[in-house]
Amino acid sequence: MSAPIVPDFGDEDTGRKIAFICSKGNLDMAYPALILANAALGEGVECHLFFTFWGFDMIIKSRMHDLKFSPAGNTAMHLPIGGLRMPQALAPLPGVQPVATKMLKQQIADLGVPEVPEFLDQIVAAGGHLWACRMSADMNKVDETDLRDDVEGIINASEFIEMTDGAQVIFV
Repeated sequence: MSAPIVPDFGDEDTGRKIAFICSKGNLDMAYPALILANAALGEGVECHLFFTFWGFDMIIKSRMHDLKFSPAGNTAMHLPIGGLRMPQALAPLPGVQPVATKMLKQQIADLGVPEVPEFLDQIVAAGGHLWACRMSADMNKVDETDLRDDVEGIINASEFIEMTDGAQVIFV
């Protein structure tokens, strides 16, 4: 009889780093970086998220619970009924954005995925690092009191590049 094969799950520190530049504040653009960051942390990868431009909406206390989804310009928008596509002519009509936002939030909730603020809580609890862009803060007249308490600081692009030296960088 041969010895059983025991898989190596790589429990030791991998030394890998990944950095996400979160530049979009739309509901549908917030999740890709959060899902990938969560997966990276689960694999033991050091993870940094840098919020800039409209991505700031994800970490501003007064906005983070009210991210929207707009089907305008999104030709891939499917209705949750039989895979139908939403005609682009309907997307800019009044009331479409709130309905589309509600539908997307429900579909995400049905999968057991938390809303953005709770997802960021989980990422920080797992060791992820949140950073705010200095230029975006200045443009939006935002200071640290306006941001989630777990944002580690408002830093400039050069500082972010320096701290993520050797990391995979993903721009979302």
